[in-house]
Amino acid sequence: MKVQNKLLLLLAFFNLSISNGQEILPFPTTPSASKAGSSMAESIHKRRIEKSHLPADAPNIIIILIDDAGPGLANTFGGEVNTPALTKLASHGIAYNRFHSTAMCSPTRASLLTGRNHTRVGSGQITEWANDWDGFSGLIPKTSATVAEVLKDYGYSTSAFGKWHNSPPLETSKVGPFDFWPTGYGFEYFYGFLAGETSQYEPTLIKNTTYVHPPKTPEEGYHLTDDLADNAIQWMHDQKAIDPKKPFFMYWAPGAVHGPHQVNSKWADKYKGKFDDGWDEYRKRVFKKEKELGWIPENTKLTERPNNLAAWSDIPESEKPFQRRLMEVYAGFAEHTDYNAGRIIDELEKMGIADNTLIFYIWGDNGSSSEGQNGTISELLAQNQIPTKIEDHLRVLNNELGGLSALGSPKTDNMYHAGWAWAGSTPFKGTKLLASYFGGTRQPMVISWPKKIKADKTPHAQFHHVNDIVPTIYEALNITAPKIVNGYDQDIIDGVSMVYTFNNSKAKDQKHTQFFDVMGSRGIYHDGWFASTFGPRVPWMTVTPGIDKWTPEKDVWELYNLNDDFSQANDLAKKNPQKLKELQTLFMEESVANKNMPIGGGLYVLLHPEAIKSNPATEFSYSGDMTRLPEFASPRIGYNSNQSIIKLTSSENANGVLFAMAGFAGGVTLYVENGILNYEYNLFEIQRTKLKGKTKLLNGKSTIEVLFKRIPHKDSPKLSAAEVTIIVNGKEEIKGMVPTIINSGFSANECFDIGTDLGSSVSEAYYDKAPFKFNGTIESVNIKYLK
Repeated sequence: MKVQNKLLLLLAFFNLSISNGQEILPFPTTPSASKAGSSMAESIHKRRIEKSHLPADAPNIIIILIDDAGPGLANTFGGEVNTPALTKLASHGIAYNRFHSTAMCSPTRASLLTGRNHTRVGSGQITEWANDWDGFSGLIPKTSATVAEVLKDYGYSTSAFGKWHNSPPLETSKVGPFDFWPTGYGFEYFYGFLAGETSQYEPTLIKNTTYVHPPKTPEEGYHLTDDLADNAIQWMHDQKAIDPKKPFFMYWAPGAVHGPHQVNSKWADKYKGKFDDGWDEYRKRVFKKEKELGWIPENTKLTERPNNLAAWSDIPESEKPFQRRLMEVYAGFAEHTDYNAGRIIDELEKMGIADNTLIFYIWGDNGSSSEGQNGTISELLAQNQIPTKIEDHLRVLNNELGGLSALGSPKTDNMYHAGWAWAGSTPFKGTKLLASYFGGTRQPMVISWPKKIKADKTPHAQFHHVNDIVPTIYEALNITAPKIVNGYDQDIIDGVSMVYTFNNSKAKDQKHTQFFDVMGSRGIYHDGWFASTFGPRVPWMTVTPGIDKWTPEKDVWELYNLNDDFSQANDLAKKNPQKLKELQTLFMEESVANKNMPIGGGLYVLLHPEAIKSNPATEFSYSGDMTRLPEFASPRIGYNSNQSIIKLTSSENANGVLFAMAGFAGGVTLYVENGILNYEYNLFEIQRTKLKGKTKLLNGKSTIEVLFKRIPHKDSPKLSAAEVTIIVNGKEEIKGMVPTIINSGFSANECFDIGTDLGSSVSEAYYDKAPFKFNGTIESVNIKYLK
């Protein structure tokens, strides 16, 4: 701690020079009101009175953040996905039709929770793709305290549920460190997952700082979003039972409707036949409805489909049932998510605290995800830049998984065609990962606070951003943003309070400037004008041609007058080059001020997958009972050339998993079945390489050596294959080829297990026996990388 900080703390303690007592957190301990003498008879005992730092009627505060949901989906605002909870809340409060995010998961969340621009807080891209430039480090600095940290110090109970996605992946194992987990950022209670996504049926769950198992199995009806709502409701009950006068702050971010799109068929079946005419017709219907509701201005134009995105008429008839069902599953998943948000909202009424609860319901941390590309049963194929054909997906779906009914189940990690994501962006032309177009950045938001905000159906059209939520909360509570928190000098707040809009839908904008940049797709807003450039990457392409040769200087910029052009349909760049130049200059000024340099810095790891921040060790030694080691902290046994040596004791009829990395949607496993060794490399369900031994393991001790040698791919210089050799007690038992291996990782949230396969099973062979615990004894597993 700096000497200056220590001095300020002392001054605050003695109330000498701090103007309002709110500039330094935490607050000093209330001094004793008692006087101590040499004995109790000579002493005076008097209970100290703790001073409240909050207004007497401080509201409970809830932020609901839906994941990967576009502005043209919710029927509250003209879409065709049923969202009764969002509709109910809007009828009790106010809604904003020009509210914005960053177009990507981690950046939006970091900005939302700190009130700062995403690159100012090191979150220029998702944490898994972090690099060493300050704006892209993947680490929210302690110099930008979260709203939870501040509210906790002011006297709130604080909690977070669901998806976090703001911790360095290498620090997410069961041994921490925990400084950058939710509990290290001011949340007193956390229940959810740390990564960007997880299975809705078999999630890798954490309670506070401990890995825990889901309370039920998928067969017993488990679903993560249900669980998160159950846990949030229980936490509210506990909090109010223990200290009914203490307000609470809850951040409920379920991770739905991010991929994988998984939900029980009863929800998906509600939408059978609803999307049979495809995404082009969907956009026309929604656009008409948005205007009828007055959600978008009457002069808004429906933007055209990008020329490199397929029309519905381009889809072969044989593939259309697959594409329709993918959207039906997504719609059911989205309605199920809103239903659970509604359970929390309804519980407030049952508890009698709804009137004084300030709720922010944000329909999307970014727009709908087009990373499903052409529709997929295993969505991480896209992140690994592995091209496939729809016939590959249909082959596996029909021959191995039982047909279309498997979509949305634990056995698929499906995500819909990019055309549906584009349709979910109506009337805009972008999707998630595009900061240049509002389909990626403009999210409907509802605010409800019955005690202080009068219900108003008129859309609030002030231009705002997720970084405005924190200053809004501070003003609502009459809190001054602290200058020092836990000894750290605080960064400036970039957001602008929205309180001025609460009871005035026509209030003049108070936010004048906002920059946007996600992986080189960028834009700048200033007083009604918006300039943007698409950027180097096309989200709905597996690999964008020429991306490795991209330089930002060559990008073509567009210009829009948002006062007359709600949907960015009329590019004025050629008609007003001077205004475009002004905004381009402003964008660079904002980028320098917000650590958004170099331009496109978030692309580095995508272009250089070998630079992924994985465990830096080259040799690993494990005991036989090691489980739940996150993939990013594990040895990269499915990517790097390596040697694994397993020492065990077993019978000749041994059964169970020796090691397993990741899960059913992709992974690698070595297991024993009736004494016979089996190796399976699961390339995202599309290609399962299965190698089987010929002889049983001996009774007693054995040493198993697995050699995984990375070799060039026979068809593509951008991909690799592998040669696998397995030696048992000095004798070669298995040898084979893996035609294609991963380019980056198997999963976002699955783990490495020894002696069992927790989470979802890598192999179909033991799916019904999961976790298929080894019935012998594993003494050690040693892994080292090979050159």
